[in-house]
Amino acid sequence: MVSISIQNLSKNFGNQPVLQGISLEIRQGELFFLLGPSGCGKTTLLRHLAGFYQPDSGHLFFDEEDVTRLPAHKRGTGMMFQSYALWPHLNVAQNVAFGLEERRRPQEEIKQRVEQALELVQLGGLGARRIAQLSGGQQQRVALARALVIRPRCLLLDEPLSNLDAKLRHEMRAEIRRLCKEFGLTGIYVTHDRDEALSMADRLAIMHDGQIAQVGTPEEVYRNPASPMVAEFIGQANLIQGTVTGPSPEDHAWDIETSLGRVRARPSQKNWQPTIGSHVTLCIRPEAFSFGPIIGSPNHFPGRITDTTYLGATVQYDLQMPDGLCLKICETNPREIRQPSPTETRVMAAPSDVVILPQS
Repeated sequence: MVSISIQNLSKNFGNQPVLQGISLEIRQGELFFLLGPSGCGKTTLLRHLAGFYQPDSGHLFFDEEDVTRLPAHKRGTGMMFQSYALWPHLNVAQNVAFGLEERRRPQEEIKQRVEQALELVQLGGLGARRIAQLSGGQQQRVALARALVIRPRCLLLDEPLSNLDAKLRHEMRAEIRRLCKEFGLTGIYVTHDRDEALSMADRLAIMHDGQIAQVGTPEEVYRNPASPMVAEFIGQANLIQGTVTGPSPEDHAWDIETSLGRVRARPSQKNWQPTIGSHVTLCIRPEAFSFGPIIGSPNHFPGRITDTTYLGATVQYDLQMPDGLCLKICETNPREIRQPSPTETRVMAAPSDVVILPQS
């Protein structure tokens, strides 16, 4: 178990800046996610932690040790790659043992630790199998056992579930989190899959253009996005432009004039307040809307349903507003399926579910 401190880290590839002054604090035993679109720098940052890249400037600390220039094989990290990086000419046990053999551990110790690692990932008794004889999920578990067998100070995971089908991804999410918590491992996990991040992370960082856009728990980032980019990346969001008219009678709420009328909302960040007359963006999650009345809420949105998508546990609607804006609505456990109609209907949203974002 190790804490990780990233201090003002920057990296260019040629004239292209890839990381720009990254600073992060990752706690001991934390499962921390780096989340962002392709090309945002998340894998490059992970490879700096592993020691595969050297930064142009800045520092990396594992606890109090400066590992910025320390070679990869001396950092004590375990790495899981997107492609698994397994050797097809070696059997399962030989693949898992590779890191221990590189460290010149005694053969009896290697055998014992490999067997333990395979048991941990539910592959006990399969050490003699060839890699080609395994399913995708089993190969993923071999890669996980190989990373764990060296007893790493921290576990680095680069989109390890992207090649699995949906059912296996769900199973392995729980398995990876269980193992990290059971062994007190500090884990840094790279993904562009928001469902993985929301369901597994203790905390996460949203990256964009080589910078940190926001850090927080999944709930904090989802409910209180720092920007429109974060709001849209971490989940579906209805973004509405408006102008601040002033504070409302309700505590911590403000009135915003929009093309849909006056909307009451709350600031996304506790340490930020909008100013009267400023242009802002409102974020409303699809599930925040209700077709029923919300007592005390002035937020009414009349429109016409133009599309209905039934998904069993939820139903999704497109609601066309008079100004042409289309709102995305999501209703959970629907008792009634509303069909597209020229007849006007209405949805409501509580002020606490309408978030004011500063204009970027």
